[in-house]
Amino acid sequence: MKKLTLFFLSLLVCGLAFQACDNTKTYAEMLEEEKEAIKAFIKDNNIKVISQTEFYRNDSITDTLKNEYVQLASGVYMQIRDKGSKNPADTVKANDQILVRFMEYGLIQGDTTMSNLGFAEVVDEFNYRVTSSSIAGQFTQGLMLSYYQTTAVPAGWLVPLAYVRDMAHVRLIVPSKMGHNTAMQSVYPYYYDIRKYQIYR
Repeated sequence: MKKLTLFFLSLLVCGLAFQACDNTKTYAEMLEEEKEAIKAFIKDNNIKVISQTEFYRNDSITDTLKNEYVQLASGVYMQIRDKGSKNPADTVKANDQILVRFMEYGLIQGDTTMSNLGFAEVVDEFNYRVTSSSIAGQFTQGLMLSYYQTTAVPAGWLVPLAYVRDMAHVRLIVPSKMGHNTAMQSVYPYYYDIRKYQIYR
């Protein structure tokens, strides 16, 4: 009986030792870290967050002089720097190819992850897909495709397409759930400066 008790006590001590050495974060802790990183970025950059109601009341425009970003229901924060073409017909449609110039900045690590802004010959391209129940984008070339090894366009990149036209310029704070696969797996938020959504037909 003593040997059995000693065996179970040994197992308990080993289990506690392993648990004490485990310094991985829980999903809840990672979500909290993401929330704090977004909050700090907003504060550090003097961003004024407006509601969707205010955004729609202002004809779907963000005041760049006030550094306004609208917080959308998806969790994405969006600033429209330039709506793009003045022609209302120049909107993104199903099966359009979109050319993008962008910069990606990691909010937790605090540095630029990648950018094609400085390379005239490099552009990211994706196909815009629309079904009765969803929208999606599929990369066909560019840095995002080669770096993250996935054709899936971050859902956060597609959000602005409902509000802008050809050649638009937007800035986005994209939470992990609206990001690329790596962002979702790591619960990591990113900031994007997308200088051009060019419709290529």
